[in-house]
Amino acid sequence: MEQFDKMDQRILNALQQNARLNTKEIAHKVGLTVTPTYERLKKIEKTGVIKNYVTLLDREKIGKTLAAFCNVTLQVHSLPLLKKFEAAMTKLDEVMECYHVAGTYDYLLKVVVNDMNKYQDFLTNKLAAIENIANVNSLFVMTEIKHNTAYTIDK
Repeated sequence: MEQFDKMDQRILNALQQNARLNTKEIAHKVGLTVTPTYERLKKIEKTGVIKNYVTLLDREKIGKTLAAFCNVTLQVHSLPLLKKFEAAMTKLDEVMECYHVAGTYDYLLKVVVNDMNKYQDFLTNKLAAIENIANVNSLFVMTEIKHNTAYTIDK
């Protein structure tokens, strides 16, 4: 992990737990004064390790009750068609995550929608409209056992 020491790791861990902490609160949590905490935080931000500060929503409380993982196989694996598929995925609001994977399938998508009707609409009117898709295999989330957004930070 780049040039970060244990104190930087503590700062990153604190921010992963609560990105709304101000510099004074971070300093208190990690045991530094405000000025060195501020300087360390700016150094960390400059490296690009912190991609963004976000608010995590409870998907069910906002009506997004159906989560599915879609295994997608493409017909042809030429670079232009791969890039075209990937560009299309970035434009679909329902696709929360998209991974190019090795194995039986080409891509793994995490799709979140309101209900099965919305999923069917997504599948038939959006995903199926993208050229070069050979097969889609959907796996529906029954119970979310663990969902973590924080990485373990150590050397």
